[in-house]
Amino acid sequence: MSYLVCRFIERHFLLIAVILSLAAYLDPALFTWLKPHIALCLGIIMFGMGLTLDFKDFAAAIKNYKAVSIGVALQYTVMPVLAVALSSLFGLPQEAVIGMVVVGACPGGTASNVIAHLAKANVALSVTMTLVSTCLAPILTPAIIFLLLNEQIDIPFLPMVKSVFWIVIFPLVDGLVLRRLFRKKLDPILHVFPSLSIMVIALLIACIIGLNQSMLATFPVLIFVAVALHNLGGLAAGYGMGRITGLSHKDSLTLSIEVGMQNSGLGVALATKYFGVASALPGALFSLWHNISGVVLANRSRSL
Repeated sequence: MSYLVCRFIERHFLLIAVILSLAAYLDPALFTWLKPHIALCLGIIMFGMGLTLDFKDFAAAIKNYKAVSIGVALQYTVMPVLAVALSSLFGLPQEAVIGMVVVGACPGGTASNVIAHLAKANVALSVTMTLVSTCLAPILTPAIIFLLLNEQIDIPFLPMVKSVFWIVIFPLVDGLVLRRLFRKKLDPILHVFPSLSIMVIALLIACIIGLNQSMLATFPVLIFVAVALHNLGGLAAGYGMGRITGLSHKDSLTLSIEVGMQNSGLGVALATKYFGVASALPGALFSLWHNISGVVLANRSRSL
């Protein structure tokens, strides 16, 4: 019975995400209570990933410095440049331009690891790229923002790395260790974790929609289109460059997800702190859109 339920959830998670998102738009309070628990939810998903992986997967990812280097390079070049190009193309107001650039200058987010898991991409490679880009962010993100906007900001290094450790690395390693110690005992329940991840990510998308319901009601069309193209451009650049440089489909798919999905939460926080609430709008829209596009991509990848 549980296997059938899990299979249903896995096959219809896009439909589930849409239904929950509509419910969140109509009644935000149904899901906004999740806001203080977003980090915990991501940690639960990362723990589930750890149970389905092995230490040798990460050994291979670390040795694959070519893919990691390409992914991180694209993250900090294509995404900021694309942000400026799209802002210019659509003639966005200055506040929106700032928000686009800030999001484009951010590292990969933990949501990319979740989508990589759901898309059956190289999760170990995704986590490795997230960790590397995050460690570089306190240097590269302010440098890119200063270069493109001529504005100086300060990103604290240790708090940023600590958050990635507790949300990504710690639960992931816990899962890896438990899998190593209790492999045979855990095998009968491992099929539950993909469907659990799907339900949690669908709830998180609904929470984001609920939190931004009033903003979505105004529907800033040009900014939304620019944000969507920003994300899609990153997804395309990641996959395309992966294939051009000889990476496998699986690793290229991982690059696509990692490059296209930014740490939009960090982008919103930085924009709000240094530039004002209006500049946080692209980051908030990106947070919503990249989860939806990620779910669509994962759904398509799993069906191939």
